[in-house]
Parts: sequence; C-alpha cells; structure tokens
Amino acid sequence: MHPSSTQQATSLKTLEYLRKIGEDGLKNEFIEDWKARGEKVVGWLCTYVPEEMIHAAGMLPVRVMGEIGGVEEAKEAEAYLYANTCFFARSCLEVALKKGYDFLDLVVAGNTCDPIRRLYDVWRHYLTTPAHILSIPHKLTDHGIDYFRGQFQEFRKVLEEISEEPISEGALRDSIAIYNRSRRLLREIYDFRQTDPPLLSGSEALEVVRAGWAMPRGRYIEPLEALREELRDRPPLPPGRARLLISGSLLDRPEFIGAIEALGAWVVTDELCTGTRYFWTEVDEGLDPLEGLARRYLERPPCARMRPYTRRLDHIREMARTFQVDGVLYETIKFCELYGQDKPMISEELEAEGIPVLELDLEYG
Repeated sequence: MHPSSTQQATSLKTLEYLRKIGEDGLKNEFIEDWKARGEKVVGWLCTYVPEEMIHAAGMLPVRVMGEIGGVEEAKEAEAYLYANTCFFARSCLEVALKKGYDFLDLVVAGNTCDPIRRLYDVWRHYLTTPAHILSIPHKLTDHGIDYFRGQFQEFRKVLEEISEEPISEGALRDSIAIYNRSRRLLREIYDFRQTDPPLLSGSEALEVVRAGWAMPRGRYIEPLEALREELRDRPPLPPGRARLLISGSLLDRPEFIGAIEALGAWVVTDELCTGTRYFWTEVDEGLDPLEGLARRYLERPPCARMRPYTRRLDHIREMARTFQVDGVLYETIKFCELYGQDKPMISEELEAEGIPVLELDLEYG
C-alpha cells in the first residue's frame, strides 16, 4: 500500500516525480535517452561497488534489481542456481536470462555472499554481458583498505577498457564531489523523520533512495534539493504511532513498508543497504581519490558480511537513539545466511537494552 493511502497530510510534487522514476526502474526515460545517445550503462549488484568510478568513466551506474516487470518465479534461473539460493539472486538471473539486462555494457558484483558469487559465476559463463567482481575484505584494517584500493585500481582498468578512455584524477574528484553532495542531501531528507510525528514516511523515504539507483547522479541532485524545501513546509504526518527501525536483508519494495505503516506505525529509519548504509558517509575529498574511495566504502556502516558484527550493531544503536525508535523490525530474505546468522546476536543485545525486536522471514519481492 502506498503512503498516499495511509492518511498522509499532503502529497509532494517532487516525491511523485521520484516515485515514478523508481517504479519505472531500469526502463525509465533517463536510461533510454542515455542508450539512445550511444552512451554506456553499467549495472552494479552491491553497495560496495564504487559508483563514482563508473560515473568518472562517463558511464551511467544503475542498480541491478531482481523484479523488472514483476518476476514471480525463477524457473529458468533454477537450472543454474539451487532452489535454496536466495530469491534475489535467482530473480536477477531470471531477468537476465530473459534478456532484461541486455542493454548493460558491464555488470559489477562483489563477493559479499555465496548467492551473489554464484550469480556472478553464472553471468560470466552463460550470458553475453561482460561481468566483473570485486573482492571485498571482511575487516576494516589498514591492510584491508590497501587491498581494496588495489581492487579499485583493477576496476579502473576494466572501466577504461570499456569506455576506451582513461579515467583522470580530476574526473574522479568531480564524481566524488557529486556523490558526496547527493549523500548530504539524502541525510538532510532523512532528518525530517526525526520529528514526532515525522514529516516523511518510511515508504516515501525508500522511494526517494530507489529513484537514485536508476538516473544520472547529476540529474538526481535537483529533485533532492526541491524535496528538501518542500518537506520544510509539509505538515506532520498523523501522530500517536509507534516509531520503528527496519534492519536486515536487502529491501527495495516501498509497498512492504507502506503495509506496516498502514497498520499504525511509522518506519522512521533503517539499517539497510537500500537505505542508510547506502549513503550515510562521504568520501574524504582531501585524500587521493582511490584512497578516499577505498576508505569510505570500508568505513561506512557495514553489512552483515563484515566483522566484527559489533560495528553493525553500533550503527543500529545510533539510528535507534537518533530517531527515537520504539522497536526494531528485523527482516531476513529466505535463505539469506548473512543476515540470518547475525539475527540472534543483534536481537539479544537490542532487547537487553530495552528495544523490542520483531523478526520476520520474507521472500524477496
């Protein structure tokens, strides 16, 4: 259920615009125009992939998701991936096997989990779109940052081969500045959810973030600025509701959050790779670009693959305190081992601090 049907105070013009882009996904007008001009598009599967480098190469980075057109089954994909592989990976492959991603010039993954690693293997061997994978360290150490910088250097060469142009340091710095600007704006927009009641619902916030995965970053800045100004004049949402934080597996469906909010709560923040972990920190623009990128992507709020798990727990605690939450909803995609393994520890520690946790197992989509 969309937030417009949950007694919203006002409907915002810019929000409607961003919602439409997100609903169109990788079939939107920006990507169609980009390809019509003969420009290249690169799909990324993981938030540890540095979009700034793709942008600096003159190509359009877009997030590969699994349900373009509404994939409800993955029968063809199950010929390549086990049925107990998470449905996100299987549905991404299903779309690819049906040629839904043939417009991409490169697909980039990270070795974040076994399903995504297997998806990359199948993509590289059986599909025509070139694929590249980044090896991501499990720990935040100086050695890990040096290693990740080396991975970015190799990625730079791959992008240069596809674009047939070198990626200059100036182009990297310009791209870093643009992405940092969008991250600051997203944090400012998220701040409107700190009030009680909030000025922006959880389903709306996800719609705002989702639009940015499928449009040129420079074109994303203007509507973010416009939305920030519109929210300053927006009346608060209906009061007297529980304030929730959502944590866990990848979640790209605003309808799911909208259904929760329709039952009488507000989702005021999150700990998701489709939310705060995607934009919460910036690249240090004073560093060498590759050094700054390597540090930012490893130092940002971590996903469940990273160790120690307490770094992720600390981010959840920070979000819970800053946004004054009454409880946490921990969702796990079926067969998602990464978030399933952390769930007992995270839940136990939060409940010991007086924060109730509701655990939900979901099917992707």
